[in-house]
Amino acid sequence: MKNLSIGKLRGLQELANADGIFNICAMDHRHSLQRIIEGSGYQEMTQRKLELCSHLALYASAVLLDPLFGAAQCIGSGVLPKSTGLLVSLEASGYGGGSEYRLTQLEEEWSVEKVKRMGASAAKLLIHYRPDLIELANKLLDMVERIARECQEYDLPFVVEPISYPVGEEVNNPAQFAAVKEQLVPKTAQHITNLPVDVLKAEFPADLRYKKDKKELIDLCRQLDKASKAPWVVLSAGVDFEVFCQQVEIACRGGASGFLAGRAIWQEAMNVDDAGERAKLLATVSADRLKRLNEIAAKDAVPWYKKLGLASHELAPLQEGWYREY
Repeated sequence: MKNLSIGKLRGLQELANADGIFNICAMDHRHSLQRIIEGSGYQEMTQRKLELCSHLALYASAVLLDPLFGAAQCIGSGVLPKSTGLLVSLEASGYGGGSEYRLTQLEEEWSVEKVKRMGASAAKLLIHYRPDLIELANKLLDMVERIARECQEYDLPFVVEPISYPVGEEVNNPAQFAAVKEQLVPKTAQHITNLPVDVLKAEFPADLRYKKDKKELIDLCRQLDKASKAPWVVLSAGVDFEVFCQQVEIACRGGASGFLAGRAIWQEAMNVDDAGERAKLLATVSADRLKRLNEIAAKDAVPWYKKLGLASHELAPLQEGWYREY
């Protein structure tokens, strides 16, 4: 059983729904969104974030937004409901190094302290991670640990999103990379959650193009669940929506506490230039997708507190005078 500090507990409650399930909609995309928007300067990018949040946040337990175009802007414009949690990214878009040596860079002049000060529920860090690239992995783990300590200092939940990538022969052989990924994902989960991380935003540990047996897929997710010391959610990585529905069902049956999805929910709408048509798609197709994912997660997802060995009525027992040492 894990002892939770009161600030982290409150933040996790804000990220989850009333049943302890994470139904989080990601909207922190920058370069990937700019690539599909013509004239994607500050005003246009901010407008797209406001549209996403205004149409989808009501159906999410929380939203993930970036500091450049979305987080403060959605608060300031009143489109982020007070009942919806706010997860804010720390990393800059893209990565340094090379395609086979990817080094995460933090957003300049942005910090855990600022995420806390703006009233967000939690901070998120994306890293491109290969546990078998030992020197680089150690650098990234040092970064994760440093930020985790900052989150402890500010009593703010910390969500980490490790993304694997192909190297060597895997680059031109997706089937080979898919096979390797089955080992990479649980090993990565073990490395990351050995640190004081509160939620793992995990990749689905298989590629449904190459592995289709549901029992085997659930077993892979159970291996991931066993490897992770923290509650975990499955990310969408821009896959087709119907594929992601399968992934969410399997992941939740394998121990996941929900999902954290973006492009699988709304990517078609962002390809539309006409604002009226975009709004219509977001209010219908995208909103319906998010509702459907909520229904899937509700059936089998593990409440985050159960993963930590806690009960819903006794999440952080406190003694008289607790505030004196807080």
